[in-house]
Amino acid sequence: MLIHIGYDLSFDLPTPTAMVLNLYVHPDRAGDLVEPERLIVEPEIPVRDFIDPFGNRAASIFAPAGILRLRSESFVRDNGLTDAQDPKAQQHPIQDLPPEAMQFLMGSRYCEVEWLGSIAWELFGSAPPGWGRAKEVCNWIQTNVKFGYRFARPTKTAWETYNERTGVCRDLTHLAVTFCRCLNIPARYATGYLGDIGVPASPDPMDFSAFFEVYLDHRWWPMDARHNIPRLGRVLMARGRDATDVALTTTFGPNRLIKFAVVTEEVAER
Repeated sequence: MLIHIGYDLSFDLPTPTAMVLNLYVHPDRAGDLVEPERLIVEPEIPVRDFIDPFGNRAASIFAPAGILRLRSESFVRDNGLTDAQDPKAQQHPIQDLPPEAMQFLMGSRYCEVEWLGSIAWELFGSAPPGWGRAKEVCNWIQTNVKFGYRFARPTKTAWETYNERTGVCRDLTHLAVTFCRCLNIPARYATGYLGDIGVPASPDPMDFSAFFEVYLDHRWWPMDARHNIPRLGRVLMARGRDATDVALTTTFGPNRLIKFAVVTEEVAER
């Protein structure tokens, strides 16, 4: 399967401003790109690429005052399979986890493990450990938390999502990550492209999509608290502890987003 991906973002910057960008396809998927990915910045300014502590390809820029445009267009080859699943995947005792997974048991900026621990065990303690317990977390969130873009705000945390029972995919993912960590399942936040491939088209404008990954049976498995079904054509961009680590743009100064357009769609082979 061939997937067309890209974005077109514009900001109004009142003063020269430094920015960090997490807009590239993840290095794990870079080999699937038909051609190397290119970030186009207008006006043309230097772009410094780097690999961040979580293995994501990122960029930093220093933008002049005025209108800044960021855009890219690529084609990705995909195996056409839905998200990998294994209902028999077992949970590791904490003492047997690899060191790199341990940090994904801890609380983070948007994932208040210390506030949701007892609630997680009350809700999910009777579910079978491992895959079954992580799946029950997704089932509960889909049933009990209402999705809607009108519920979004940039500071919303897992604790607030649990109490308000509303959110966007970012919020649902933070809550799922937090519940899993409370249940001693390493969980990390992820973001990327997810088009309406193999499902009815959504009337909402296309957006990037947040999901999460759990560590079971010696590997990471993708899970999706918003859709809660295996999906086709997921293209990973970045992973981290929560949305802080994988923010599409981090701007170190005043700014106003004036354009946000995303494309991800299956296309015929050329």
